[in-house]
This record gives sequence, structure tokens and C-alpha cells, in this order.
Amino acid sequence: MTLQKIKSIQGKDEYVLLPMAVYRALKDQIEKELAACEANQNDEQTYEPFVLEDYVDNPVALARIKAGITQEQLAQRLGVSQAYVSQIERRDTVTNKMLEQVHSAIQSSD
Repeated sequence: MTLQKIKSIQGKDEYVLLPMAVYRALKDQIEKELAACEANQNDEQTYEPFVLEDYVDNPVALARIKAGITQEQLAQRLGVSQAYVSQIERRDTVTNKMLEQVHSAIQSSD
């Protein structure tokens, strides 16, 4: 079985996704290790703030996520299919006209 690893911004392995069966089998041991780690940490904990813009490049996807709506909801507001919204969000560039339409559609239902 191959486990999926999630890397930090610095490119180091930071998390591992486990199947639930493995997690359940190791749960007690994991909780003990986490408690020990928390006890050993200084009062100052270092957290990297989550900045959505660091992970989402497409301005349409970014606007939609910030508005808290799904691709399907945006598609309905624009009068297009969800597949079309998905295509727009996968593009490297988006026209100003499209971006204006998206912002208008998002604001019209607020």
C-alpha cells in the first residue's frame, strides 16, 4: 500500500493520509505521540497562515471560493454549465470581460 504524503511549502513531507482502518488501529498510539509533541512545544507555536491566493491562481476560482459558492451555483448565475465553469477555472488566463461577468454574478445574489 502506498500512502499519500502532503508536503509543506518548503517541500518537506509534512502530513500523511492514512486509510481509516490503519488510523483506527494506530489511533491510541497516534494520540499519545501528539500529546507528547504538544507537551514538548514551546509556548510560542509557529503556524504558517493559510493564504488562499498561494494555492489558487485562477481569478474566477478565487472569486468563487471567496464567495463561498460551488461551480454549479456560479454556473446557474452565469447561465452556463458547471463543466464550462470548470473549464474557465482550469485556464491559465481569464479575460477581463469574463472576470467582470463572474464578479457581477457573484454580487447579484449577495
